[in-house]
Amino acid sequence: MSQTSHDDDPVALWAGARLVELLDGHDDPPKYGIREWQHLPNGDPRKAAAMIMAAELWRRYGDEQQLMAWFRDATRNRDALASRRTLAELNALAAPHPPRAVQAAEGWPPVAIPGRPGWYRRFVDGRQVDVQRTDVAA
Repeated sequence: MSQTSHDDDPVALWAGARLVELLDGHDDPPKYGIREWQHLPNGDPRKAAAMIMAAELWRRYGDEQQLMAWFRDATRNRDALASRRTLAELNALAAPHPPRAVQAAEGWPPVAIPGRPGWYRRFVDGRQVDVQRTDVAA
């Protein structure tokens, strides 16, 4: 298994420590489940190390079919750069839009009016009516 930093992953730290302990002086174990692994004696530490390695790979990357599907998607051809939005178009989309007028809706509670503390907009008889807080409760 590759030596990488897993300071923020206690499970990886545990698995790495067990692998070092089990493989002390041995070569890498055969891949879990293959014929060579099956012929190892049950007490052989390489057998346990192969199981830990397989479990850790599964935990990190999921099953092999899912991983291969991810690789296929990651390497598939993408849209041509010329068909994508330009930086100017993206900047225009990201630019702030003008504020929308406060609109009260029929059947909904009054809406607070920004910049006018204590004032609310209500929808009354098809029109927008501004009222003070004392009028809102009525």
